[in-house]
Amino acid sequence: MSMEPDVAAAGAPSPRTRIRPGSVGGVPVSRPVAWGLAALLVIVTLVALVARYLAPYDPVQPIGGLNLPPFSPGHLLGTDQIGRDLFSRTLIGIQVSWFSALAVVASGLLVGGTVGLVAGATGGWVDALLMRVTDLFLAMPGALVAIAIVAALGPGLGHTLLGVAVVWWPYYARIVRGETVALAARPHLEAARLAGAGRVRLVRRHLLPGVVPTAIVTASLDVGNVVVLLAGLSFLGLGQPAPAPELGADTARALSQLLSQWWVPGIPGLAVLLLSLVANVGGDGIRNLLPVRR
Repeated sequence: MSMEPDVAAAGAPSPRTRIRPGSVGGVPVSRPVAWGLAALLVIVTLVALVARYLAPYDPVQPIGGLNLPPFSPGHLLGTDQIGRDLFSRTLIGIQVSWFSALAVVASGLLVGGTVGLVAGATGGWVDALLMRVTDLFLAMPGALVAIAIVAALGPGLGHTLLGVAVVWWPYYARIVRGETVALAARPHLEAARLAGAGRVRLVRRHLLPGVVPTAIVTASLDVGNVVVLLAGLSFLGLGQPAPAPELGADTARALSQLLSQWWVPGIPGLAVLLLSLVANVGGDGIRNLLPVRR
C-alpha cells in the first residue's frame, strides 16, 4: 500500500465534495459575475492600502465621548470604552489583518510551492525526503504550534505571522506536488523528454505554467482562513500589544460589553466576518476565471 497520503487530506477538495466549475457555493455564475467577485479582492486591497488616509481620526487617541453608538455625530461607527473612534480603528485593523493574511499566504505559497514543485519534478529519494518533512509538519497541530512559537518569541505581529507561516506551507507543498506529478505523466511531457528537453526546461516551460493556476486558486481561497486564524490569535492576546488596533484583540478587550454596548466588540468581529467572506467569494471568482486542470 502506498505511503503517500491523499492530496485531498492535505487541504484539497475531495472528488465527492468538489464544487462544480463555474459556480460559487454550488450556484452557477457567469463569467462577468466571476470577474465581479474577483474584483472584490482588489477593492478590499485598495481600501486596506489607503486605510490611514480614509481614517478620520487617530486610531489610538481618545477623541470623543465614551461608548457612543453608531451614527453618532462625527463618529460613523461610534466610539469604544475609552473614546477612540471605532471607524478609524476598524479601518486600520482591516489593513493589518488583510496584509498580514496576504503575507502569510504568499510566503506559504513560495516555500510550499517550491518544495512541491521540486519534489514532483525530481522524484526518487528527493521526493521521498521532502514529502516526509512535509508530512512531519502536517502531523503537527497548526494552531498550537503557532501559539507555541509566539509564546516562545513573545507577543507581536511579526512573531504571530512567523508562527502561522511555519505551519502553513505544507498544504501548498502537497497540492503543488500532486499537480506536478499529474502533469509530468501527460503525453506532451513525455514527448518533450524524448525530444531531449532537460529537467530545468521541463519545469520552466511545462510544469511551472501548469501548476501556477492551481496554486493561485488555492492561495486565494486560503486568505479568508488565514484572516480568521490571525484574528483568533490576536483575540488570545498574541497579536500586536495595546493600544494598536487589531480586529481580534479589539473584540477580546471589549467582550464584557457585548450585552450593553454591542458595537464595541461587535464591529471588529463583523469586520473579520466581512474580510473572510470577501476572500472566499473572491477566491471562487478567481477559480472560475483561471484554467485550472480538473
